[in-house]
Amino acid sequence: MTDLVTRVGSVRLKVPVLTASGTVGHGAEFGRYLRLGELGAIVVKSMKATPFGGNPAPRVHPTPAGMINSVGLQGPAVSHWLEHDLPALKTAGATVVASIWGNTVDEYRQAAEALSAAPACVVAVEVNVSCPNLEDRSRMFSHSAQATSEAVEATSRCGRPRWAKLSPNAPDIAEIAAAAQSAGAEAVVLTNTLLAMVIDPETRRPVLGAKRGGLSGAAMRPVAVRAVYDVHEADPELPIVGVGGVGAGVDVAEFLLAGASAVEVGTATFADPRAPRRILDEFRQWCERHGVTQLAELIGAGHR
Repeated sequence: MTDLVTRVGSVRLKVPVLTASGTVGHGAEFGRYLRLGELGAIVVKSMKATPFGGNPAPRVHPTPAGMINSVGLQGPAVSHWLEHDLPALKTAGATVVASIWGNTVDEYRQAAEALSAAPACVVAVEVNVSCPNLEDRSRMFSHSAQATSEAVEATSRCGRPRWAKLSPNAPDIAEIAAAAQSAGAEAVVLTNTLLAMVIDPETRRPVLGAKRGGLSGAAMRPVAVRAVYDVHEADPELPIVGVGGVGAGVDVAEFLLAGASAVEVGTATFADPRAPRRILDEFRQWCERHGVTQLAELIGAGHR
């Protein structure tokens, strides 16, 4: 039997398969499809310190090998989630990673401080810096090493390890990852969606209400694997969570070989809410077929 225990910085996870932020709502909804406590962690939808309405509809559109979305991080305030959504996750025995975002550095600070009183089941905070930066409208936070550093530093009072979620659209993602680590992030999550657009030839208009959106799913997996590989190559000691197009157990193996210590499953859950558990089972079977006894044999092995 393969020992599937893994570590992301100081955080110990029983298995390397997690859910991806923004794809399972605020977490407890998926309890009807799988046992939440059996996954490495439930990464909940990104939240601000205040409620946010998101982008205009339509927000989601299928593509040939994935989907494009512009949901716009709609959600309640962190305080609402702590009171109304987290208790069900705790009761289900889930390991939880809370995801936060902001349009300004101060909004990141407010969201982190609101999480400081969270119970022990919240083992880490994913700092989603792949967001529009109102203080520098020309780019996302994660397109700038300085802006990334400022946002991560602002979250220091959350009271738990921080994972910085980065964008594949940055010109030098290894540089951004290094800035996040220097600012206090224990790990990086690679990656968020690719900037994309779909235009309907019949209406001659963009299909999404916000016109542009983020491409996710199988089409972007090679991009995400490349990002993981580049960052691990630049700093083999920096823990990485891989995300992007994971749809089968063998995809988990690919991300680990590139240098990730765990992976998140996202778009696959839209077609099959039980996908994270299926993928975990397939990965376990893959490891047993290939004689893998512990994950250390795989993590970063694509570099050797």
